[in-house]
Amino acid sequence: MAAVGNGYTSSVNTGKSESLRQRKSRQNSKTKVGSEDNRTVASDSLNLSVGAVIIKESIVKESDTNNLVKTTVIQETVTEKGFFRRNLPEWIYAPEYMMQGKEKDPYSVHRHADSFFSTSSGFTNYRGLLNLCLILLVVSNSRLVLENIIKYGILANPIDWLHLFLKQPYSWPNVLLFLSINIFILFSLSLEHLYIKRYLSERLGAILQALNVATLLSLPATIIYILHPNPIFSSVLLSFVTVVSLKLISYACVNKWCRDNLKNDAKKDFRRRKTVSVSENGDQKTKVSNDEMNDFLVKYPDNINFKDLYYFIIAPTLVYELNFPRSARIRKRFLVKRIVEMLFLSQLIMALIQQWIIPTVNNAMKPLADMALYRVAERLLKLSIPNHFIWLLFFYWFFHSTLNVIAEVLRFGDRVFYRDWWNAETVSRFWQDWNVPVHRWALRHLYKPMMRAGFSKVNASIGVFFLSAFFHEYLLSIPLRMFKIWAFSAMIGQVPLALLTSKYKFLQGTWGNVIMWLSLIMGQPIAILAYVHDYYIINMGTLHNQTMTFA
Repeated sequence: MAAVGNGYTSSVNTGKSESLRQRKSRQNSKTKVGSEDNRTVASDSLNLSVGAVIIKESIVKESDTNNLVKTTVIQETVTEKGFFRRNLPEWIYAPEYMMQGKEKDPYSVHRHADSFFSTSSGFTNYRGLLNLCLILLVVSNSRLVLENIIKYGILANPIDWLHLFLKQPYSWPNVLLFLSINIFILFSLSLEHLYIKRYLSERLGAILQALNVATLLSLPATIIYILHPNPIFSSVLLSFVTVVSLKLISYACVNKWCRDNLKNDAKKDFRRRKTVSVSENGDQKTKVSNDEMNDFLVKYPDNINFKDLYYFIIAPTLVYELNFPRSARIRKRFLVKRIVEMLFLSQLIMALIQQWIIPTVNNAMKPLADMALYRVAERLLKLSIPNHFIWLLFFYWFFHSTLNVIAEVLRFGDRVFYRDWWNAETVSRFWQDWNVPVHRWALRHLYKPMMRAGFSKVNASIGVFFLSAFFHEYLLSIPLRMFKIWAFSAMIGQVPLALLTSKYKFLQGTWGNVIMWLSLIMGQPIAILAYVHDYYIINMGTLHNQTMTFA
């Protein structure tokens, strides 16, 4: 093992291999440290840490009258070994790089080199293997598609979705409830006007804002639960209700911060710096001074108007600001591409649900009724592939195509709706990156306020997961008219998983990314089968001879 010193570097020599420094000082000093397998030479500074064991070696040189150098090695070991480090042999933790001796003849055919698949070779270009994996993926899924069509025929029909909405007379309350959301938006705006005119105190206004949001969340949910319209469209409606509720909370909080700021210092304006429009070639469209720029910024209370609030309600963000970054123009070609993607992907998602998901779920009815675990597991694995494929398509359709269409029409400049969540090495990083608008809202209006209130980071994170779990259950249990808290439990279960992946290093990196993908691929089909089982048991009394259909 190499020794490490203060201002010096140790190198490991085996056999007759020697360092360059040792060859230069061969005539002056030659020191052996430790056993025959452990030789040390002083050079630069290096600290070597293997697992939880830290070895520090300092080399002290002392010159005598004969100019001989005596080297003393002082070794200090900090023992913080884990269970595996204490019980497994040392060679498991040894580095894998190849030990090289003296340089060979440059004309020699053979030289020290690792095989390409060895991690120590430094080879990283596996593009050909990636292409092979993609080809195998396409071939295997093509077989599944052909098998599905041969077995069930063509089931996809976009007209069935329209018929699904129109066939029930109680589907129309979803449309009326959607239009009624404007009442709560206008009520929030009226409260802000009362604040400006000093007709309303901060305490009473906060109570009214809370009642407004609570009523918005509870009234549509109550009507849906009583009338029980189509669950699919009811869930979509409650999604809009949730988004508007979060927006109204942000709108009220930011305006309150503006009023507090004006009270503290009337000369200061609560605003963010507006992004200057930039043309496509990177040149500034306009060059203005700071004073001129301030004239373009909206200041409180000039932002309290109908146009400003509805721009925020429609904008693809949940966090309110007085001045949003705006793009220079609407890019027509970009907009057309995103609209085409929206139309195509929406039809593809609905077709895959009809052609793939519904037959698979119907085939799982009898195994679920009989509780045949092996058959249920087989149905679960078969459902996981199309379900995950549809989930990925939905992600692209919503977060990239749909939100970019809205942003382009509104010339909304901030297009970071997601980050590279597919590279997430921990569960926490995934939830931060895959839905950036929700993450920003939770960070600004829940996590940081809890931290300022004295809560720890762990408790603040649990609060964020708890709110997310509530809304997941809110979007599923009310339209289905049952409360089995499967979605709530799944989200709360992310808390210990997030703590484990953040605490233990071996659960991060590649393994952390694998855990993230497995939780997505297998978690959603389990929830689907659980809700299907409970829905038919509660409403039909049995799973035998039950089928899910659009007819």
